Amino acid sequence: MRIPKTHPRYESLVRRETLARAWKDGIVVPEGLIAHGRGEAFDYLFGEETSAPALVAEKAAAAALLRASRPVISVNGNVAALAALDVPATIEVNLFHRTEERVRKIVQVLDRAGTVRVLGRRPDARIPGLDSRRALCHREGIYKADVVLVPLEDGDRAEALVAMGKTVISVDLNPMSRTSRRASIPVVDDVTRALRNIERFARELRGDPEETSRILNAYRRVGNLRAAHSVLAWRLERFSKRRGARRRKRGARKRA
Repeated sequence: MRIPKTHPRYESLVRRETLARAWKDGIVVPEGLIAHGRGEAFDYLFGEETSAPALVAEKAAAAALLRASRPVISVNGNVAALAALDVPATIEVNLFHRTEERVRKIVQVLDRAGTVRVLGRRPDARIPGLDSRRALCHREGIYKADVVLVPLEDGDRAEALVAMGKTVISVDLNPMSRTSRRASIPVVDDVTRALRNIERFARELRGDPEETSRILNAYRRVGNLRAAHSVLAWRLERFSKRRGARRRKRGARKRA
C-alpha cells in the first residue's frame, strides 16, 4: 500500500503497514499487533511526540548502557520489525510466543540489518521466577547482563530481572503499567522514537564519563514517572477544555 507523505499520520500508518507485513512473514504474532494498537492509543494522548520526561529517561538509559559492563537489549518481533538497534549492547531475541522458527526469522532480520552479535537460538539458562517461555535466555546474554533494555515489555519479566539485581530499562507508552512501575529506568515513549533517542544520546555521551555519571546520579525514577503522569493529565485536561469551548460555541450559534 502506498501511503502519501502528506497524510497527517504518515509515520504511524507506515509503522502499521510494517507490522502487518512482519505478521505475514511470521516475525510478529497477532498479539503483537494488539499490543501495538494499545501503545498507539497512549501515543495519541501524548500528542505523538516525545515528552520532556521521556527525553530525561532516554538520556539516563543511554548513560546506563554506556556505564554497563554487560549491557543487553532484549528484542521481540515488534522491535525487530520497527526499530533500528545501533546501540552499544549485545542483542538477544526473547519471546513470550516462542517458536524456534520465529526466533530464526527474527535473527535473520537482525542479521540483515547488520547487527553484529545476536543471541536467542539456543538458550542455556532461565530467568528465575518466570513460568512463561520468556524465562528461556542465554547465560552470556540476559542471564549475566548487568543492564537490560526491554522494549515493549511484560511486567512480570521486568520484575524478575530487577529481582536478579539488574538495571532494567523499559520502553512502554503506558506510564501506569506494571512494566513502567517495576523498571529501574522506565521510558514512556514510542519504541521507534525511544531507541532513536537513546542511540543519539549514547553517541553524544561516549567519551565523556563525567557527564555520563552526572546524568545517572541526577536521574530520579519516581520523580520522572510522576512527571510523565503529569504530562498525560495536562494533555487530557487541555483536550477537555477545548472540547468544552467548542460545545459552548455551537450552543451560542444555535441560540443566535
